[in-house]
Amino acid sequence: MTGPVLLVLGDSLAFHGPERAEPADEPRLWHNVAAEALGGRAELLAGYGWTARHAWRGLTRDPRIWPVMPKVDALVFGVGGMDTLPSPLPTALREMIPSLRPDGLRRAVRVGYQAAQPALSRAFSVLPGGGPVALPPHLTVRYLESCRRAVTFIRPDIPVVALLPSVHRAPAYGGVHAGRPAAERATRAWAASAGVGLLDLPALIGDHIMAGEGNPDGMHFGWWGHKRVGEALAELLAPELT
Repeated sequence: MTGPVLLVLGDSLAFHGPERAEPADEPRLWHNVAAEALGGRAELLAGYGWTARHAWRGLTRDPRIWPVMPKVDALVFGVGGMDTLPSPLPTALREMIPSLRPDGLRRAVRVGYQAAQPALSRAFSVLPGGGPVALPPHLTVRYLESCRRAVTFIRPDIPVVALLPSVHRAPAYGGVHAGRPAAERATRAWAASAGVGLLDLPALIGDHIMAGEGNPDGMHFGWWGHKRVGEALAELLAPELT
């Protein structure tokens, strides 16, 4: 396919639909909706629970994305939202749970943490700043800027767009999202200083999520949400890619 190539660094909001995770080439996912509207294609680098730090690691360590870099016409940051979620257990420790052995211990710790997370998220939300999050805002924007510099070093002057952190009503986090306002402020400040365009996810699909019209987990989009985000992204990028 000819046309612009969108490099999308994302989390599970980029590939999870109303029922399950989908293949990256599912045409109803928001990045593919945008690419189709622009007459091009999207290259997705994403993972479950990815923060901006995971995106940086993927960009620098995954050789599958390197051949795409010289062809990129726009960079889209679909990460940063997971950074804002409550993380009662320090992120470094939480990410070690899959490595625990033996298997029975790993399963017990995972089940126990998942059961405790909603209550702990609510308890910690009374702390200054709303308690610990998966990645503090100053680190989120640091990694976003590192990714932006890496890509634009190879592809100067391409448009860059970041999605503001989404909202959620997820029981898994006790409905707590106290870290989102600070992350949005940091993202807006970074975007203004770096010349990055912004797509306001809460304004686009906040009602969709909070009304329970997305995935039952209270976090991922329904197909209407994907369509809405994809069309808005294409509208934002179109003048830059003409």
